[in-house]
Amino acid sequence: MTIKVTGNTSTTDAATANRPRWRDLLSPSIAACISVLVNYGGTFVLVFQAAQLAQLSAAQTASWVWSLSIGVGVTGIWLSYRYRAPVITAWSTPGVAFLATVMPHTPYAEVIGAYVMSAIAFIVLGMSGAFERLVRLIPGGIAAGLLAGILLQFGVNAFGGASADPLLVVVLLLSYAVLRRFTARYAVVGIMLIGLALLLSQGRIDTQGIELALAAPVFEMPRFSVAALLGVALPLFLITLTGQYMPGMLVLRNDGYNVSANPIVTVTGLGSLLMAPFGAHAFNVAAITAAICTGKDAHADPSKRYVAGLACGVLYILVGVFGVTLASLFMVLPRTFITTLAGLALLGAIGNSLAQAMADVRTRETALITFLATAANVTLLGVGGALWGLAAGLAAHGLMHGWRKAA
Repeated sequence: MTIKVTGNTSTTDAATANRPRWRDLLSPSIAACISVLVNYGGTFVLVFQAAQLAQLSAAQTASWVWSLSIGVGVTGIWLSYRYRAPVITAWSTPGVAFLATVMPHTPYAEVIGAYVMSAIAFIVLGMSGAFERLVRLIPGGIAAGLLAGILLQFGVNAFGGASADPLLVVVLLLSYAVLRRFTARYAVVGIMLIGLALLLSQGRIDTQGIELALAAPVFEMPRFSVAALLGVALPLFLITLTGQYMPGMLVLRNDGYNVSANPIVTVTGLGSLLMAPFGAHAFNVAAITAAICTGKDAHADPSKRYVAGLACGVLYILVGVFGVTLASLFMVLPRTFITTLAGLALLGAIGNSLAQAMADVRTRETALITFLATAANVTLLGVGGALWGLAAGLAAHGLMHGWRKAA
C-alpha cells in the first residue's frame, strides 16, 4: 500500500530504506509520552468509575486495565509499523461513559457478550470497506471544521484552569512561550518537566500508597442475550463509530496520512474481540490524543512520525503489565496540570485545522457551521457532539452547494 503524505510521498519500501536514526526517535517519543499521559490522566478515571458502579472486584478492574492497555498497545504498534504512519489506537472514551450507565443493571457476563458482538460488527464493517467510502465522501473543509470543534474545548481548558490554579497555569503558559521561541520541537516536554518540578516542590504529587504490582488477566465467559445486544452492544458500536473512529480518521487525513480506514477498523475490531473476555470494551483509532503525535511538532518529517505510534504502543503495554498501579500513578497528577498540558500540546493541531477549514472561500461557511455545532457538543439520543456537528455541516453543505465534491 502507498501512503501519501502532504508535501512528502513515500512508499513502504522507501520508508524501510529511510529508517529513522537515533536522533529521529526523541521528538516522536516525547509526543507519545504526552499522548499517553493525557489519555490516562484525562479520561481513564471513567474506567474506575464504571467498574465501581458495576461493583467489579479489584481483580476484574485490574484485568480491564490490563486488557485495554495491552490491546491498544499491540494494535497501535502493528498498524503504525505496517503502514508507516502514526496510527494511535485507544479505548472508546464515550463508550466507557455509556457503559457506566448500563453496567450496574446488566449481568457482567452479558456485558462481556455485548463487547464480543460489538467487536464482531467492527470486523465486518472493516472488511466490507463501507466505512472507508463514507470517510472519503466528507469534504475537506467540513472534516477540518469537525476536528477543530472537537479539539477546541481542550484549547480552552488550557486557560480555564487559571481560576483554580493560577500559579501553575501561568508558569506553564509563560514557559511554553519562551520555549517555543528557542526550541519549538521540545516546548511541550519542557513545560511538562517544569510543571512536574513545580508540583513536586509544592508537595502536590502524593505517591504514597502506590505499590508496583503486576496485573493478572481474569477470563470471563461471555453470555449472549437479546437485551444485551440491543441495550449494550448496538449503542456501544454506534457511539464508538461516530465518537471515535470518525474523528480519529479525520485526524489522520488532516495531517496528510491517507491510510485506509478498512485495516484500522478490522485490526482494532479483532483486538477488541480477543481482549473482550478479559474486560476490554472497545479499541479504536484515537482522536484527540492522536493529534499530539500526527502533527509537525512530533517530527518535522511526516515519514518519521510513525515512531510516535510505536512508542505509544510500548508505553501502553508497560502500563498494562503493571495494571492499576501505573494507571493510578497517572491520575495522582492534578487535573489542571493535565488539561493545561493537553491544551498547549494541541495548539498546533487546532490552528492547522482552523486554517484548513477556512481556506476555501466557497465552503468556509459550511466548515464554520460544522466547527461551531461540534464545539457546542450537543448530546442527543445518547450520542455526542461529533456526530451532530458533522451532520449539521453536511446538511448545510448539501443545501447550499448540492452534493458536489468540494474543490
